[in-house]
Amino acid sequence: MPANKILIVDDEEIIVRLLAMSLKSDGYETVTAYNGEQGLAAFKSESPDIVVTDIKMPGMDGLELLKKIKEISLETEVIIVTGHGDIDSTIIALQFGASDFINKPVRDEALAIALERAKAKIHIREKLEEYTKNLEQKITEATEEIRRKSNFQRLLIRSSNDAIVAFDQDWKIVVYNPEAAGIFGEKAVDVKNKMTIQNLYTPKLVDIFKAQAKKRPEPDDMPWKEMVLQAKDGRQIPVRYTTTVLHEDGEFMGIVNFFQDLTEIKRLEKDLVHSERLAAVGQTISGLAHYVKNILIGLKGGSYVVDVGMKKNNTQKLKIGWETIKKNIGRVADLTQDLLTYSKEREPERQPCFPNEIVDDVIDLVTDFATTNGINISKETDPGIGEVIVDPQTIHRTLLNLVNNAMDACLEDEDTSKTFAILVKTTLGSDKTICLEVRDNGCGMDEQTLERLFNPMFSTKGGKGTGLGLLVTGKLVEEHKGKIDTNTRLGQGTTFIITLPYEKVGAVETKEDEL
Repeated sequence: MPANKILIVDDEEIIVRLLAMSLKSDGYETVTAYNGEQGLAAFKSESPDIVVTDIKMPGMDGLELLKKIKEISLETEVIIVTGHGDIDSTIIALQFGASDFINKPVRDEALAIALERAKAKIHIREKLEEYTKNLEQKITEATEEIRRKSNFQRLLIRSSNDAIVAFDQDWKIVVYNPEAAGIFGEKAVDVKNKMTIQNLYTPKLVDIFKAQAKKRPEPDDMPWKEMVLQAKDGRQIPVRYTTTVLHEDGEFMGIVNFFQDLTEIKRLEKDLVHSERLAAVGQTISGLAHYVKNILIGLKGGSYVVDVGMKKNNTQKLKIGWETIKKNIGRVADLTQDLLTYSKEREPERQPCFPNEIVDDVIDLVTDFATTNGINISKETDPGIGEVIVDPQTIHRTLLNLVNNAMDACLEDEDTSKTFAILVKTTLGSDKTICLEVRDNGCGMDEQTLERLFNPMFSTKGGKGTGLGLLVTGKLVEEHKGKIDTNTRLGQGTTFIITLPYEKVGAVETKEDEL
């Protein structure tokens, strides 16, 4: 029977409707559901041939729905719809038995290809079931069937989108498909039954796979992992890989390596992040009118006071007016710098520096303002952090942004009985990381504010803020391959902890994941 009935599961009604309309126009019968629970019920009652489900949904998500469906019908083909940044969840879904995945926004061409793949698998499975029922046929027919299956398996290996390389017990290459030739740059005729694992892989990769062969792991112990392969022409190819170790009667028979080229996926991910960042900047600019208006009012007010001072030869008014002008010029400079930093791709400029000295510099910059407003700023720097190789601009900009936010949190606290304090702390972390901590006892945040903290255009300062400060902070930390954690309690204060990787001064830089 043709696989024509498709169950569509997504918590966004418009997406479900659009997919259903598109599939109906292609001749499919569709069943729809708007959450995981509805999807499971529809699957039990309608018995669809193929399920297309979003991976992220409230309640029962796509992964849980996938597991439930596989418990009921292991052979049902499930296509996962995933968003940007869900690569880990996608890998888990494939391990749980998903037949394919497509990215949001769902394009008709991508969906059509995924459906054709799923239908092909169903067709193949039906054929295999058909073959199984004919096991009572004559020996000659059984022999022919074995031959046909062998050819079919060779065809599957040859047409696979994954690079497949298999080795026998002597580590000689016995399977090497066209995708593998595309990655490693060696022709199959020059590789199969001629090269060994040492001829094709780097020594480090050889050690990894030979170690796996000795462990004799279960299939579940071989998850997909990512690494960077060095191609013959010098290209750095990002891939994810897994291994199957083959044994017979307790004897090692060989291994099979599967590689998936992630070059295009990584490029699309980078383009998507860049597009999202530009979109966020565009949205933010459209919401800056009130903030810019406040700056202009400050500049006009300052210039008016300066004019009065000049006319009356009043030095005090000149000083007050000029300070107001300088303050608003600084606000314009900060706004411009934030926009430039957030809109541009930037590689961290790692160089030898002393993070504890950067902390001192940041504190010096804000001490006058903090003292004037009754805020005590202190530091706890780890003496174990000496000269290291990091991006000093990342440390300076992120600390300055977080300290300024901390001072604002203190000034916005309605509890005037507090003695407001801010602590800037550095500690030497594990795995070659340093931790930068900014802690205040200001107004703190509720859960809703915390969830929106790094959203574009979100600010708790009303017309006094743009919401770009923390966006820039998060971007700088992400570019440095670090992470930022937030702990807060309403009315008690907030702590930001930034973790950044570093290199020791004089150490030889190596990339362990480039194999």
